[in-house]
Amino acid sequence: MSVTMRAFAFLAILCLSTNLQSSAAEQTQSALPNIVLCMADDQGWGDVGYYGKSVAKTPVLDEMASEGLRLDRFYSAAPVCSPTRGSVMTGRNPNRFGCFEWGNSLRPQEVTIAEALKQAGYTTGHFGKWHLGSVNADSDVSPGASGFDEWFSSPNFYDLDPLMSHNGRVVSTSGEGSEVTARAAIDFIRSCTQEEQPFLAVIWFGSPHSPHVALEKDRQLYADLPKAAQHYYGEITAMDRSVGMLRHELRELNVDDNTLFWYTSDNGPQGPKNRSRPGSSGGLRDRKSTLYEGGIRVPAIIQWPARIPQHRVSSVPANTSDIYPTLIDIAGVEIAAQPEPLDGISLLPWIDGQTSSVRPKPMGFWANFASGQSMKSTRLLEVLGEQQSSGAKAQKLINDEADRHSRINDQLDEFAQRGLIGNAAWIDNRYKLHRRWNKKKDDFRYELYDLEADVAEAHDLASDMPDRVAAMKEQLEGWQESVVRSLKGEDYHETSAP
Repeated sequence: MSVTMRAFAFLAILCLSTNLQSSAAEQTQSALPNIVLCMADDQGWGDVGYYGKSVAKTPVLDEMASEGLRLDRFYSAAPVCSPTRGSVMTGRNPNRFGCFEWGNSLRPQEVTIAEALKQAGYTTGHFGKWHLGSVNADSDVSPGASGFDEWFSSPNFYDLDPLMSHNGRVVSTSGEGSEVTARAAIDFIRSCTQEEQPFLAVIWFGSPHSPHVALEKDRQLYADLPKAAQHYYGEITAMDRSVGMLRHELRELNVDDNTLFWYTSDNGPQGPKNRSRPGSSGGLRDRKSTLYEGGIRVPAIIQWPARIPQHRVSSVPANTSDIYPTLIDIAGVEIAAQPEPLDGISLLPWIDGQTSSVRPKPMGFWANFASGQSMKSTRLLEVLGEQQSSGAKAQKLINDEADRHSRINDQLDEFAQRGLIGNAAWIDNRYKLHRRWNKKKDDFRYELYDLEADVAEAHDLASDMPDRVAAMKEQLEGWQESVVRSLKGEDYHETSAP
């Protein structure tokens, strides 16, 4: 064979190899599911129609629950909003990175689900309530700095005609808040579909957080209820309708079959100081801000027709920290600088129909030892908009780096002086141990419940089962100590140390 012919042969083989690799990559990418993560704001476990424990009219969620995988023992990682959202982003308990309470932010050294999935070829978008830091373009904890290619976000909850931050630029909108959010997400989904790009759409509604302001047409569905309840349930119905808008668009684009659609809430209904407010925990004990079931057990549904062809119900304990490892497992991506440990586990075996009702790893909860941080969306965005209109340099309005470090260091100092303060809980399948903190006396008592026999947590078994209490107490405290090590920054690689 001549030199020329050998050269042509080599080029032909190289082209064939390149085409095969390109084809394989395209096949892999096309096989990746699109992902939609929806989260309500303060929707209780009972505030869905399909459980029959509330007057809430949620026909879209009811249909999803009858078609997909209904998770009946799904928990928020915290009893308030920002920490739970942080757990979704990272797969880790939010205390590990200093997101102790509402209004606290992410830590930039954490790897978010958006950053992780971008490595697998996803285009990423965030829409709605952020509440994990600033929505200023130059913030190190904005949606853009946290891995989102496109964002249409609010610092906190919002209602009608909300101001939003579109990639850092303040824009005015018109309409019901959940519908505004859904429309922005739909534009993103259309664009990704046209470009044949797998997408991650994180859609965090601002409803039904107080103050409740519903459209008249949604209030009329509950005309026989008090005015406050009309607005509350009207917001839930509008949010349900917005979920329907999203699902309709996925069907219209012919991508619904291979789209994983995960719906849940960030904590239970508002309370416990606001028990007179509407909202249903479905007979579970207590409400938002507590670690009893009513504060952290939330509605959850996963739809993915290509992988979940028939309706199923799971009673396996799971929580919002499981979302990150589940999606990483599905995408098949490995994160080189992954902070460890993850608190969540992959739920893919249950998505694929595993019949086991046992969770292989207990779940820890820890709260009520720090203060939240006020974050009024409208005022923050008004100030930011004024700065942008005047051409002035935008100020960091919330969650700047100095504040974040100060908050974490203050907490570490308090742990050093007083020990593992705050309320905590440890769920190991059917049993749940509460570590109840008496702030005035600065001491603890323990409660034990069998959640399979006593979902209302009405019968404390601690005195009847001292051996189980002792074993679970040791596990819980060991987990808390690992959380403090994470808070000190011991989980990060040298290149990303705080």
